[in-house]
Amino acid sequence: MTTRPVTRQTFDEVLVPTYAPAAMVPVRAAGLDLWDQNGKHYLDFTSGIAVTALGHCNPLVVEALTKQANTLWHLGNGYTNEPVLRLACALTEATFADRAFFCNSGAEANEAALKLARKHAHTKFGAHKSRIVSCFHSFHGRTLFTVSVGGQSKYTEGFEPLPPSIDHIPYNDIEAARSAIGDDVCAVVVEPIQGEGGVVPGDVAFLKELRALCDKTGAVLIFDEVQSGMGRTGELFAYMGCGVTPDVLTAAKALGNGYPIGAMLTTEELAKTLSVGTHGTTYGGNPLAATVALTVLDTINQPAFLARVKEASAKLVATLNQIVADYPQVFTLVRGQGLLLGMVVAEAFKGRSKDIQKAAEAQGLMVLIAGTEVLRLAPALIVSDAQIAEFDGLMRAALDGLTKAA
Repeated sequence: MTTRPVTRQTFDEVLVPTYAPAAMVPVRAAGLDLWDQNGKHYLDFTSGIAVTALGHCNPLVVEALTKQANTLWHLGNGYTNEPVLRLACALTEATFADRAFFCNSGAEANEAALKLARKHAHTKFGAHKSRIVSCFHSFHGRTLFTVSVGGQSKYTEGFEPLPPSIDHIPYNDIEAARSAIGDDVCAVVVEPIQGEGGVVPGDVAFLKELRALCDKTGAVLIFDEVQSGMGRTGELFAYMGCGVTPDVLTAAKALGNGYPIGAMLTTEELAKTLSVGTHGTTYGGNPLAATVALTVLDTINQPAFLARVKEASAKLVATLNQIVADYPQVFTLVRGQGLLLGMVVAEAFKGRSKDIQKAAEAQGLMVLIAGTEVLRLAPALIVSDAQIAEFDGLMRAALDGLTKAA
């Protein structure tokens, strides 16, 4: 069974059809280079949706994981372990946080953050303070709770009834925030940059107003940095570049460079809310995941590394802006921060971001979409100038084919 031939068709035969994966099946990768079953080479500008920030099969991460795999894999949560203690120390030393909770995904991290906020409010103020405010077009995970908090109805349709006391406001709308955030709100959750919602950066004034409103009402401010964190913006976490400090921060994706791990970071005061037995997870903070994450954190959280992310961002943005100028019938503008960037499609290509993605794939270039109107780019943070130039050539070839066909 372990060596039986499998193809893309196998997916349609044995997996629950929650995805519609590409026709090619990747089998090997290193850095930003990837090869499929037929030996075709691809330049990966997706990094697994902003996950493999240090590239595929990064030697430092492989070495750390291999060493730990021969040492200690798993313990029940009646025990702690050295790797998770070191990781917690490193994350709290690098951020505003005093305490860390580890889990397996961004959804789990957000679930923990939202449960923490509700329980804190109930304990300190009473059960009436339970409403959660989020933003339309946000994305916070796929559990029933987090998908309800996320502001995209396409992900909640058919799963009703949804958890109550969750309201949504337009992103970057200060007046809407002022109207929505009252004394009955226990938490405000926001992405510093909306990823799935179209790669839209948060206005600093908006994020600062959320902070002020939470201070005024006693609500907990949660920053979902699952996609924007771990160096993606050129800061270790995006909050560090906007002058707004949350009460709770969630991280995942790039934290493990592909090994499943999530984290919720918070303050001493709030952490007390989740006492023994109030929350948990079987695999959270196991030695394998913690070892990988600590290696990733130590690598990314270096001034020279983060400076290079900003340098690469400037190079890539300039490249994208030139593409927009040369293909105005396809794209209108570039937005985002760091190496989380979006190209907004023009009127003639409205609803066709998937077509652009497929055309790029045919040229050997892997890119993402954010809805039907935005092509999303999230290359590994180690992307070189030469790879940005390679991207430019492949994307132009894809666009030439598309525009000629149109």
